[in-house]
Amino acid sequence: MLPSRRVYFLLILGTIVGLATAVIGSDLISPSILGLATWLTVLYDGLLLIATVLDGTRHKTERVTVKREPLDRLSIGRENTVKLTVHTKQRPGMLQIRDFYPEGFYVSSHVLPVSLPANYVEELTYTVFPLKRGEYSWGDIQVRQLGAWGLAWQDWKVPQSQKVAVYPDLIGLRSLSIRLTLQTTGNIRRAQRLGMGTEFTELRDYVVGDDPRFIDWKATARRDRVLVRVLEPEQEQTLMILLDQGRLMTAQVNGLTRFDWGLNAALSLAMAGLQRGDRVGIGVFDRQMNTWIPPERGQSQLPKILERLTPLQPALLEPDYVHAVTTVATRQTRRALVVLITDVIDSTASIELLSAMGRLAPRHLPFCVTLRDPQIDQQANTLTTDVSATYARAIALDLLNQRQLALAKLKQKGGLILDAPADRVSEELVDRYLHLKARNQL
Repeated sequence: MLPSRRVYFLLILGTIVGLATAVIGSDLISPSILGLATWLTVLYDGLLLIATVLDGTRHKTERVTVKREPLDRLSIGRENTVKLTVHTKQRPGMLQIRDFYPEGFYVSSHVLPVSLPANYVEELTYTVFPLKRGEYSWGDIQVRQLGAWGLAWQDWKVPQSQKVAVYPDLIGLRSLSIRLTLQTTGNIRRAQRLGMGTEFTELRDYVVGDDPRFIDWKATARRDRVLVRVLEPEQEQTLMILLDQGRLMTAQVNGLTRFDWGLNAALSLAMAGLQRGDRVGIGVFDRQMNTWIPPERGQSQLPKILERLTPLQPALLEPDYVHAVTTVATRQTRRALVVLITDVIDSTASIELLSAMGRLAPRHLPFCVTLRDPQIDQQANTLTTDVSATYARAIALDLLNQRQLALAKLKQKGGLILDAPADRVSEELVDRYLHLKARNQL
């Protein structure tokens, strides 16, 4: 039970009125009025406190009920919605609700104030933004309900504690799954894939705008109408993803480590590959190959990858790129698209990476994906007016120039390059992969 602001206001008001009456009465009527006014003030305060206690303890059976919807797996670096259901009973309720979320989470609202009529059900929502993967303890729900007289808050806890796991970006994966499904079944993709592949899938009627080179003249003669061949990219190709777990991936970019951004990109690419019928595998390495998931096809592969990769964290170790690509060359004899997700600083620090990417060709198609810090881009492109900011901009420009030089040398090794901001690398990587599939470049 907690007194409300109304109690403090009434106590101060009663004290002021009692003192004013005593002072004025003692001067104009009788000095004895001072003692009487004092006793009346004490009596008033006592009755007010008794009423406050009664207001804070009665009608406990009419307390509101609050329940949190069971929390599923949360996504790192995303606004995850938490829902609370509030049910009032025979009397209306003015409430203050606080959910004890794990420490270190950013939340949209620490306390949820709400005023509800009697016999009413309301759904309250707020969002949490986790910055680290792992398992967390979610606490109980603290509820405060104002009494009928408005003098006291009834305060109690609703047992709702549970364990919650924070995973990579599952929200992004769900959005990507919907996008890939629409592309697969939609008419736009059917129009785009005409002639963009090697495997014959079907014949369809010619429409204005179709490439005449894909008209099937024999079928046209047999059926007495113009038919065209529909081709799609070859299925059951192999996609091998290598994710750097070393020192450079420990750096923070927009609140998350580069490794987390790379992990989200790896999972998005794996989903896209499995949706397109490819065999997808993944390896995570620093000085050695710490995790190896052999390439397989089918939608059952993605949950395996997700469960194996979620507990991993980056380490302050220099990555051994040569050992990683040697492992791929030894275990993966069939030609594959090998996507290496890492970062570069300059050409001097990337000598080993350059050597490793060169070893993949020509058996495999190497594809190096680097995670750029968007804050450095912003600093390099912002006009400056003072000396310190100018120096900072010069350093940012030099970092970008050294980075571009290293990437140019990587491209000379015959591989593909994608240098994207860390917070947008997932979308750009998936788009690039789909473009490679459509053009059958593997």
